[in-house]
Amino acid sequence: MADNDSVLAAARAWAGEPLALATVVSTWGSAPRPKGSHMLVHADGRFEGSVSGGCVETDLLETAAQVIAGAPFQVKRYGVADAAAWEVGLPCGGEIAVMVQPVSADGFDPELFDRIAEARGEGRALTVTTDLATGHSDLRPAETGELFLNRYDPPRRLLIVGAVQIAQSLAGLARTIGIETVVIDPRARFLTAERFPGTVLDDRWPDEAIAAYRPGPATAVVTLSHDTKIDDPALIAALGSDAAYVGALGSRRSHAARLERLAAAGLTPEQLARIDGPVGIDIGAIGPAEIALSIAAAMVGAFNDLR
Repeated sequence: MADNDSVLAAARAWAGEPLALATVVSTWGSAPRPKGSHMLVHADGRFEGSVSGGCVETDLLETAAQVIAGAPFQVKRYGVADAAAWEVGLPCGGEIAVMVQPVSADGFDPELFDRIAEARGEGRALTVTTDLATGHSDLRPAETGELFLNRYDPPRRLLIVGAVQIAQSLAGLARTIGIETVVIDPRARFLTAERFPGTVLDDRWPDEAIAAYRPGPATAVVTLSHDTKIDDPALIAALGSDAAYVGALGSRRSHAARLERLAAAGLTPEQLARIDGPVGIDIGAIGPAEIALSIAAAMVGAFNDLR
C-alpha cells in the first residue's frame, strides 16, 4: 500500500472533482502489480498511481474517461494472449483484471479515501469491500456474492536503534522503498540531522522509545549500536511486541552471548527465536552499505512473509 499513498494524496487534492478509480482485483502469473493497486484518474486526463507499470494504463485511461462521463463501471482483463498484447496487454506473461469505477456514492465513495487515510494515520488496517456485480464499495463486512476485499495496512515503519554508520545507509534505503524510519539513540553526538537527513530522530532510551511507538505487524526493529546497555533493553521491548521483524547486529559469537543475557532477563525461547541474528540475509556483505542492503532485504521479506 505504500505506493498508493500518492493516490490518497491526489484524492485529497482533487476532492469534489470528477474522478474514476482503477483497481487490480485479480492477478495470475507474472503480474506486474499486486491486487489492490490503484490508479486514480481525473476528468482532465491527469492520473496518479499504476495498475500495471505502464502496460495497460493507456487503455484504462480511455475506459476511465467513459466511466467519468457516465458509463457503467467495468472490469477489464488483460493478458499476453490478447490480440493486441504488444499494444495493450502484458508482454511479461501475466494476467490481470482491473475494475474501473466512478469515485461517487454509487461507486467508490470519496469518503472512503478519508477513512483509509485516517486508519493509516492511526496505525490500523482497514478493509474496503466491493461488490463486483454492482461496482459499489463500502466498509460493510463481507457477505455472499462476488466480492473483492481490499485490505489497507498501516504504513510500514522501521525503528533503528543505534545511530551508527550502518544506520545511515539503512535509513536511506528504507526511505527509498517507502518505509517510515526512526533512528533511536540516547547519545546526542551520534544522533544529528547532518548524519541522518530527512529522518525522524529520537534521543530517548530505546526501551522507552520503542514502547511509545507500539510496534505491530507493520513495524521492524533493528539494533545496531553494539552497546549492550542500548541494544538489550531495545530487544526486550521489541520482543514484547507484535513487531514483524526484530534484527540484531553482531557476530554469531556475540549473538550467542546476547541470547544468554536475554534468557537470564526472562525472555522465553519462543521470543528469542524471533531475533534475526546476525541480522540480515547472508550475501557476503562487506562494508556498511552492503550490510544495510542485507538487512533491508530481510526486513522486506519479513513484511511480505517470505522468510
